[in-house]
Amino acid sequence: MLHLTDIQLQDNKTFLAMLNHVLNVDGFYFSTTYDLTHTLQRLSNTSPEFQEMSLLERADQRFVWNGHLLRELSAQPEVHRFALPVLHGFITMHSCSINGKYFDWILISRRSCFRAGVRYYVRGIDSEGHAANFVETEQIVHYNGSKASFVQTRGSIPVFWSQRPNLKYKPLPQISKVANHMDGFQRHFDSQVIIYGKQVIINLINQKGSEKPLEQTFATMVSSLGSGMMRYIAFDFHKECKNMRWDRLSILLDQVAEMQDELSYFLVDSAGQVVANQEGVFRSNCMDCLDRTNVIQSLLARRSLQAQLQRLGVLHVGQKLEEQDEFEKIFKNAWADNANACAKQYAGTGALKTDFTRTGKRTHLGLIMDGWNSMIRYYKNNFSDGFRQDSIDLFLGNYSVDELESHSPLSVPRDWKFLALPIIMVVAFSMCIICLLMAGDTWTETLAYVLFWGVASIGTFFIILYNGKDFVDAPRLVQKEKID
Repeated sequence: MLHLTDIQLQDNKTFLAMLNHVLNVDGFYFSTTYDLTHTLQRLSNTSPEFQEMSLLERADQRFVWNGHLLRELSAQPEVHRFALPVLHGFITMHSCSINGKYFDWILISRRSCFRAGVRYYVRGIDSEGHAANFVETEQIVHYNGSKASFVQTRGSIPVFWSQRPNLKYKPLPQISKVANHMDGFQRHFDSQVIIYGKQVIINLINQKGSEKPLEQTFATMVSSLGSGMMRYIAFDFHKECKNMRWDRLSILLDQVAEMQDELSYFLVDSAGQVVANQEGVFRSNCMDCLDRTNVIQSLLARRSLQAQLQRLGVLHVGQKLEEQDEFEKIFKNAWADNANACAKQYAGTGALKTDFTRTGKRTHLGLIMDGWNSMIRYYKNNFSDGFRQDSIDLFLGNYSVDELESHSPLSVPRDWKFLALPIIMVVAFSMCIICLLMAGDTWTETLAYVLFWGVASIGTFFIILYNGKDFVDAPRLVQKEKID
């Protein structure tokens, strides 16, 4: 590194910090023997040639997070056995018992490395139809040589939209007025239908307020496409479950019950014969595809598991999974842990609403914890997510460091407002406190000073809020799309 300039040496320290940041995030997995990137159903429908390929060659590239790092080894077949694909997401495995019958229950969430990033800087889809925060979740059961699987997906609303941070608690979503939404939308669902089959779309966002235009746009796009492979269901989660009435989620489950029976699940018997195939997936989303989405996915997964365990003979006829206290605890905690893992990777904090996933009830303590996590999310989304986004882009190869680049990609010109306004606000607020603490003989004079400095600090605060986008930590390495 002797030939590097002082600026390049400083940038290099930042690049190393970015790589370390990504590697210190929980949720990276690999296997030397099992193909983690494919579902059981995809693996059952492969050729002998596919089985002979190395794990790296045959991996689903959507879920290979070290693909860029392995690019040189990928070109050398003789070293493929040393190059293992790394999955990002969540995996948990449990040995369980119901009615004295032992089975393995596994949950795998695979996060896509296409259009990867953090909450407010990566929304919607790109020109190739890749959705932000796309996660494939597979629930697997092993019993007496038989294997059953149920797959669901989640992903951002597949149109061109953004929600850039600007210091406001909930930035206003912006839908592009110039992009060809149908082109990206069709690309997205064409690939989803090829991979998974039928699509039952469950849109959980609010049907009023700032989220309403997105719901209307999503519904319009599905209707315009007119595909017989797609069903669209809008369920206003917050409206239906307000006042902690989470029992009303049964309305949605009843609505999709027949569709879930049609989609079925994958099942292969102990002889290796495929007994049933899953004909499609539920594609669930909310704004972030985290909290509301995970609640619904866990309920759909339980309903599928109920049918699978009855068919395998683990559950007796008439027995309910909810009545199996020991297993129910394992199931709920695993899905809550899955929610936390996905949320930390995308939003920077644990998931909200996990008290319901863990206990089946919404609690006041859960509300308090949601408030705490929301505050942490607000800080990270506004003041550290630019660094997190740059870290992911560097790790995945979306940005390549170039020694010959004359200008430092990490330097961001800041105008006078960036430093001056916060200083003015702090000084004005401090003077307001000092005036109160050092009150003179006449309260009139003190009140005048307090009002003056109070108005100055509050006024500066609103000026900063108005210019919020100038004060947030924005990505610097890869210029994200500008949504008009």
